[in-house]
Amino acid sequence: MCRKRQEFAEEAKHSPMKIADREIGAGNPPFIIAEMSGNHNQSLERALSIVDAAAEAGAHAVKLQTYTADTMTLDLDTGEFFIDDPKSLWKGHTAHGLYQQAYTPWDWHGPIFDHAKKRGLIAFSSPFDDSAVDFLETLDVPCYKIASFEVTDLPLIRKAAKTGKPLIMSTGMASLADLGEAVDAARSSGCKDLVLLKCTSTYPATPENTNIATIPHMRDLFGCEVGLSDHTMGIGVAVAATALGATVIEKHFTLARADGGVDSAFSMEPAELAALVTETERAWQALGSVRYGPTEAEARAVTRRRSLYIGKDMKAGDVLTPENLRRIRPGLGLPPKFYEELLGRKVNRDLAKGTPVSWDIVG
Repeated sequence: MCRKRQEFAEEAKHSPMKIADREIGAGNPPFIIAEMSGNHNQSLERALSIVDAAAEAGAHAVKLQTYTADTMTLDLDTGEFFIDDPKSLWKGHTAHGLYQQAYTPWDWHGPIFDHAKKRGLIAFSSPFDDSAVDFLETLDVPCYKIASFEVTDLPLIRKAAKTGKPLIMSTGMASLADLGEAVDAARSSGCKDLVLLKCTSTYPATPENTNIATIPHMRDLFGCEVGLSDHTMGIGVAVAATALGATVIEKHFTLARADGGVDSAFSMEPAELAALVTETERAWQALGSVRYGPTEAEARAVTRRRSLYIGKDMKAGDVLTPENLRRIRPGLGLPPKFYEELLGRKVNRDLAKGTPVSWDIVG
């Protein structure tokens, strides 16, 4: 399958990826996705307000999650179906109860997507089973997101890939073998446009566990666009990921962490999202290309370099010495590298203090 991946990588060079009408790739600012998840707190009005806030912050897309508690797990309150990990944000909940609290009612998807479109946002979702893909197809979503915990659900990946729409896959916890299987499942089922998101499946994640150096390696290995699904606090990791070539950034988003909700503790607020949009675009702009020498913007600054000037009035026949040959700003004279070569030579005419040195002043 490695040869196939190389073929896809070559194709990607010649056919830029698009989600809806937006081009994704190194030639464009990072594609910023505001992940609503369960931050609507079971209020459609709040969900629509989150869409508004994401649009006003400058995000490019808003993403939902499409599942029901029954499509996610079993309604049991014992054993592995009860969360008793003391480090978990959700300790004391059953898995079924947590999903019931967090899920986005399916009849909300249409109104949310319509509102997002009116606000200029691309709207899509993460399906968590085949029925969710079938439902989202009725809404003609422009792409699909496969969550980290589903990246080993190859039948789900194949189902989404067969729609022919772009796939975004998070890679939290995935081994290289897991990713190879997931990518091959997507490609062999018709996916031509693929994004892999480096992800750390802890909530919140810490920078030291994020390992974003993986991003360029993943891009080269799988021949696709890469990005970051970021559960860290703040924007530093996302900005650094952009500098490493991330073309898609996804962050959980809420109106205010103080409002509570299943994902609020590691979600961005509007001002933070606005900063993320601005600073990742600045990081992308700063990448530029490999270049040496003055840029067009620096052309005038070259004249502020040091150069050689006459530092005292001189008569024809006088000798250039450290007292009358100066290395100073601005840069209109000969470069300082010729200083030693000129010392001891005679000038061929009268020179006023402040004359830029040129070769025609010496005999």
